[in-house]
Amino acid sequence: MIPIAPYLQSFFAERLAQQRMASPHTMAAYRDAFSLLLRFAADHLSKAPSDLVVDDLDTPLIGAFLDHIETKRRNGPRTRNARLAAIRSFFRYLAPRLPERAEVVQRVLAIPQKRFDRDLVDFLTRAEIDALLKAPDRSTWAGRRDHCLLLFAVQTGFRVSEITGLRIEQVELRSGAHVRCHGKGRKERVVPLTRHAAEVMRQWLKERHGDPPAVVFPSRRGGSLSRDAVEKLVTKHTRKAADTCRSLVEKRVSPHVLRHTAAVQLLQAGTHQVTIALWLGHESIETTQIYLEADLTTKEAALTKLAPLDGRAQRFKADDRLMAFLKELGLCRIG
Repeated sequence: MIPIAPYLQSFFAERLAQQRMASPHTMAAYRDAFSLLLRFAADHLSKAPSDLVVDDLDTPLIGAFLDHIETKRRNGPRTRNARLAAIRSFFRYLAPRLPERAEVVQRVLAIPQKRFDRDLVDFLTRAEIDALLKAPDRSTWAGRRDHCLLLFAVQTGFRVSEITGLRIEQVELRSGAHVRCHGKGRKERVVPLTRHAAEVMRQWLKERHGDPPAVVFPSRRGGSLSRDAVEKLVTKHTRKAADTCRSLVEKRVSPHVLRHTAAVQLLQAGTHQVTIALWLGHESIETTQIYLEADLTTKEAALTKLAPLDGRAQRFKADDRLMAFLKELGLCRIG
């Protein structure tokens, strides 16, 4: 029987940390996946997690685990597929190290991703954006921070992890105001700031009084905001904004919806998909396609350029100048 503990430890320490130089976000996602899996296996098999062996994590158990996180934890298909991706990555690591367990490994690697219907992305309209940005009470420190954060999120399309981890030294507010970001996939990108966003950021950082390595949007205690804290402040201000903008009552607004909103605004302004992909830090331009599918305004603009289906084709009529030009050349016979 081959214990799983040493292989899982080396997978994190060698494969992810040293060889792949995985980002903290990836490490955390894989850690969470295996914490859930090992806890489920331990309960299912009445074993301590450190006593589990490779053969314990067979296809039936992993299948039961994936069903468990969907039915009991109410995770969606995307989360299920993300957990499975982490498990498959570990078993690919095991394959050359445990050739005698090749059959077990291959059966796990053969577990398919779950297919699901893709809903259109949610985003805010111009009126909804204005209502949300007016919601924070800017007579308070927290209100001024939240206003700057919301404006920054809507304009830059930063992920929530990129917002909470943003440092003062990454913000440039002189000529050509912009923000540098180390985003998903360890990619660095530069996103410009509008004149208004740069001015709001300038005023906030002046009040913030932080050193260059300090976070731009701190908690009341001075540390980084958590993902949950950002979710809560977005929800709080959305509820207040719904008092003046009733369409927000039916919308579930999250930090990621603000990211979608930034993308749709760029699209409606005529920005090319390649530029939007670079702006948002997408790995592939295909990811940006979801905004084309969701934005009705762009489709309506294309519709206005089409000829009516019941219209009659008209013959070309040359203007007088062209007719005169042809007569001079002797190329036109009249009558």
